[in-house]
Amino acid sequence: MNKKLQVLKYLIADTISAATSWTLFYAFRKRYIETEKFGLDVPVTFDQHFYLGLLIVTSFWLLLYFMVGSYRNIYRKSRLREVGQTLLLSIIGTLAIFFTLLLDDEIVSYKNYYQSVLALLALHFILTATLRFILSSITNSRIHKRIIGFNTLLVGSNANAIRLFNEMENLHKSTGNKFVGFVHIDNKNGFSDELKKSIPHLGELADLKKIITDHEIEEVIIAIESFEHDNLGKIVNELDYRGIIIKVIPDMYDILSGSVKMTSIFGAPLIEISREIMPAWEQSLKRIFDIVVSIFVLTTFSWIYLIVALAVKFSSKGPVFYSHERIGWHGKPFMIHKFRSMYTDAEKMGPALSSKHDPRITPLGRFLRKVRLDEIPQFYNVLIGEMSIVGPRPERQFFIDQIVQKAPHYKHLHKVRPGITSWGQVKYGYAENVDQMVERLKYDLLYLENMSLGVDIKILIYTALIVIQGRGK
Repeated sequence: MNKKLQVLKYLIADTISAATSWTLFYAFRKRYIETEKFGLDVPVTFDQHFYLGLLIVTSFWLLLYFMVGSYRNIYRKSRLREVGQTLLLSIIGTLAIFFTLLLDDEIVSYKNYYQSVLALLALHFILTATLRFILSSITNSRIHKRIIGFNTLLVGSNANAIRLFNEMENLHKSTGNKFVGFVHIDNKNGFSDELKKSIPHLGELADLKKIITDHEIEEVIIAIESFEHDNLGKIVNELDYRGIIIKVIPDMYDILSGSVKMTSIFGAPLIEISREIMPAWEQSLKRIFDIVVSIFVLTTFSWIYLIVALAVKFSSKGPVFYSHERIGWHGKPFMIHKFRSMYTDAEKMGPALSSKHDPRITPLGRFLRKVRLDEIPQFYNVLIGEMSIVGPRPERQFFIDQIVQKAPHYKHLHKVRPGITSWGQVKYGYAENVDQMVERLKYDLLYLENMSLGVDIKILIYTALIVIQGRGK
């Protein structure tokens, strides 16, 4: 599979559809709308205004599709759902073009407005939906014929796993699941050797992380026995933030909590655990907001960076910036950047959380923390995509290992980019020990359940109040 090539095909198809529909609509306006307005035949001439409009309109459609996530999960498209989504987007886009580009046209009667909207909508929708339907049909056909497959790991090794594997492998039309192997839960529960005759045994639950990385797993199907249900939470916690599709056999529905949706794959009905926290269009807007604000802060307030840097340099010995590794989106480590607020060698005895009267903090550092100026270098982390402006605060692996022992669901925070500020910080503040970090966790999980641009704005307002009032620590 070549996902980039498939995305390119959709981009080309959408570009052709947008350009062709606008060209035909332009001709329609010349031959009918303007001919009626001027009372004589208006020739269809393609001048510089046409080409400028063609560029703007085509770019608009591609940007709209990008923002709503049309090019994500490019191999997993439902043709019927895509037709419906294309119709909805065509209506939204056509109305946007009408009110921005066409509303000020001189017309004979308001009937011409309706004609223009309907003509552009029909042309754009029919062309776009047709080309997309052809691409999706070709892809689905290749999946059904087992030409395209998604690396799939089977979790389980006893009766349920064997039955599910045989059922899916014997389907006339493939579901796209290419089983690379299976893992058993642990030695205590044991496993049947029968499944090993068909697919490789890759290890047990403890090896899950390495197996997913080594075999580039895209989908995990959980088919464990009733006596293994105690491990379900552990399995989901380990998988849920890695961008992997997780499905379970239906008889586990009564023990699952959270947002799930039923999905039937021909003769093998499964429950898919939904990982979507925000709609694709909101995720795109959130990322655009992050980029725009970061560029604005890094350029407009560069003088503040210079003043703080000089103050840190002359207030105590040591570097201006403090950079260290934290765990971010999908559990990937990255280097976070801050203005140094502690004396050098503050952690020579090992990692330690700061406290209210921490002697390791410099006098200037105490002020910087109160007004959160020590955090502003992280706008660079936001700009390059490692962080977001609003999101759960990232932690070090040293403390994550301790938190997970008390709250395994902490790993759900890795579903999203970590943030400069968070609901947990606003509602609880900085934690001074692991117990407080666990207590603060409930606010960050609550943010994940209610994540939206509106909530982000509220958190930013409260953060601004904390900065103005100097209530940070």
